[in-house]
Amino acid sequence: MLAFVAAIGYGVSDFVGGVASRRVAALRVVLVSYPISFVIVLAIAPFVAGELTTASMVWGALSGVANGLAVWGFYLALAAGPMSVVSPLTAVLVAGVPVLIGLGLGERPGVIAFAGVMVALVAVVLVSRESPDETVGEVFGGRKMRFTKSVALLTVGSGIAFALAFACLHRIDGEGGLWPLVLSRASATAAVWVAALVARDFSPSHGEPLRLAVYISVLDVIANVAMLYAFHGGLLSLVSVIGSLYPAATVLLAMVMLGERVTRVQQAGMLLAMAAVGMIAVAS
Repeated sequence: MLAFVAAIGYGVSDFVGGVASRRVAALRVVLVSYPISFVIVLAIAPFVAGELTTASMVWGALSGVANGLAVWGFYLALAAGPMSVVSPLTAVLVAGVPVLIGLGLGERPGVIAFAGVMVALVAVVLVSRESPDETVGEVFGGRKMRFTKSVALLTVGSGIAFALAFACLHRIDGEGGLWPLVLSRASATAAVWVAALVARDFSPSHGEPLRLAVYISVLDVIANVAMLYAFHGGLLSLVSVIGSLYPAATVLLAMVMLGERVTRVQQAGMLLAMAAVGMIAVAS
């Protein structure tokens, strides 16, 4: 259930982030959202019992760097490509790579749970399918959002980075409370700030994008806290798959709010996603 809550948080956050990144440069959004996330987690961490260890500090910092770079690339992809394609394709990697890592580390889910993982992977693939007449991309603000080669590269890169962030988050022990997440948000902030300095685009968003960035920060904290505790009680190969079902929320919001079309194949994928969550939950 915690992983499912995280998936909803990630999905809504991705939708808001995609909308914000279509108004201003993606980097200008994360320049604001990550520092705010850091402040929020720092404010609540003292009220949660926990003590930092060296290992949790390292894994927390690494997860933040991977997450910061992943979100930057992801928002760039969302800003230029169709939201209903970019988000699910990223999720294929976010779901698949941790499963391979988990199996490589010796995780062996039960039969029902493993079947749920397979159903979830199929669900993500189906949700990512687009009909032939949609390949030109949807229209946003008078311009067509196309799934170009550069968008594809950004999508794949961000998906792998997100998967590595999940793997690092899973390695954090349960003794540190929320302090590892504080380090994670701090390192994510440092990563995007360095990227902004290198790109010579250190210009935080303001106005409407700033308000959206605040929403993203709150959703980011909720999703990552839920995911952290879900990892404490579950296998990487199972928890990460449930967390990777976030495209269902993103696609639904894109359909309702932006008028993007959802095919019957995508609808079937969403139903399979719910079934997969139920199978993994029962097996766990």
